[in-house]
Amino acid sequence: MKRLILSFTLAILVTITITAQRISVVTESGVTSVYRTLQQAIEEADPGSTIYLPGGGFNIADSVKITKRLTIIGIGHKSDNENADGSTIISGNLFFNENSSGSAVMSCYITGNVNVGENNAEVNDVTIKFCNLNSVQVLNSTCQETVVSQCYLRNTSSFAWSNPTITNCVVHSLKGITGGKISSNIIISHSHIGTYTNYCLESTNSIINNNIFLPKQSGGYWEYYYLTGSDNIINNNMTLVDNFGDDCVKIGDVNWNDVFENYNGGSISPVSKFHFKGDYIQYEFEVGIYAGDGFNEDQLAPVPYIISKDIPQQTDAAGKLNIKIRVKAGD
Repeated sequence: MKRLILSFTLAILVTITITAQRISVVTESGVTSVYRTLQQAIEEADPGSTIYLPGGGFNIADSVKITKRLTIIGIGHKSDNENADGSTIISGNLFFNENSSGSAVMSCYITGNVNVGENNAEVNDVTIKFCNLNSVQVLNSTCQETVVSQCYLRNTSSFAWSNPTITNCVVHSLKGITGGKISSNIIISHSHIGTYTNYCLESTNSIINNNIFLPKQSGGYWEYYYLTGSDNIINNNMTLVDNFGDDCVKIGDVNWNDVFENYNGGSISPVSKFHFKGDYIQYEFEVGIYAGDGFNEDQLAPVPYIISKDIPQQTDAAGKLNIKIRVKAGD
């Protein structure tokens, strides 16, 4: 971690001394290169490199495919963070294709999807963390161990009957999971899964625990609304009035506005605050995004980021440029 932090700090300095909005790429051996566009950074980075995106917007075309192991790290997706350069926004979709196993993307707002395993490529161990994105789309059932952690997934994510781990996320709905782990999430809405009925979740042979299911059902037929699939291990989830699996936490026919700090209409956004309040605080670390491994409110990767900088327009009398930078490390 110390080596990563040092490399990142050097990358920051290189980027600042050249011009704003440049992209730093650090190889596994610590060599830093600087690029103008995300496409150029992806195409020219050595396998195993880390791409550091500053604040600002970065366009990516669907024709750009990631075909090597890369880690892409932004400076956060929340507009109210303390990063001096704001948020990192990727406009478009990311494609992790053949030979990109072990890749990751962290701390970015992505207007489109993160796609894994296009054209039947087997791509394993892709991690998406601290991101706000439209959805995750695993395109091949042979893709193993996709990890989605502490993210906002604004629309239905699909996993081609692979075995993802989805934890501590605020999600719209999930489908096509087998042998996965779905734990400590807030599941907001329904998707049209199957022929007749809308569901929150489509899964078989998976562990489903400590989640909060926000849609309110009627008639007690939870199997027709929350889940379609079989042979799942289901326990300790929260609903309003419906019984869902073993040891279901049913809090009664109440309004979610009375349960959460800022329900915000169930909007999948950092503006929504899903801390429990009042009599429901007792559930804070039992179910939902603060259970299990918890939730990073700042949505920042564990690397330094700039909280203030002072870059003079010209050198001093001795020809030196006195740059002052304050850097803080994410948790």
